Amino acid sequence: MVVLRRLDALLEPTKDAVKEEVKEQIEIFDIDPLNWDKDALIEASGYVFYNTSKWTLTKIKDVATNNQQIIVANLTEYINGFSENVKEIIDKFNLRSQIAHMANKDVLLSVLEKFTSENINLTPFEVVDSEGRKLSPLSNLGMGYVFEELIRKFNEENNEEAGEHFILRNVLIC
Repeated sequence: MVVLRRLDALLEPTKDAVKEEVKEQIEIFDIDPLNWDKDALIEASGYVFYNTSKWTLTKIKDVATNNQQIIVANLTEYINGFSENVKEIIDKFNLRSQIAHMANKDVLLSVLEKFTSENINLTPFEVVDSEGRKLSPLSNLGMGYVFEELIRKFNEENNEEAGEHFILRNVLIC
């Protein structure tokens, strides 16, 4: 979820531009979603990846009730809206099965609330929290450190060997 939230945070500022590009491709150029102009979507997002769904993690959380099926459906639609390069990452992390597991344990909404909290800044931008305090941006290098720390803690808890889940920091840089 940390990686998903980071990608989500990066794409939030250009979400409307991507949605507008999708609308143009459908309405003006009559392009089928399977044949979208990916270069135009990449240009609209400002990154080498994009998301064409109407959702962000914050919007999913904001409209969520405690109905796990609705949250899973919205998250699935959101994940399916990512470009293929991000879907590969999602598949490597088995995120779909993790979402199903969290839904079965009735904790998915709580996890979404934590990761989209105004008091946690996983964005590369300075933000203001719910109490008016400025939260520093999280650089790509900082994001790499966060991810390394999570892997370290996971390995300690599961008594796994050091490096078993190591990912080079520059892989996480977007």
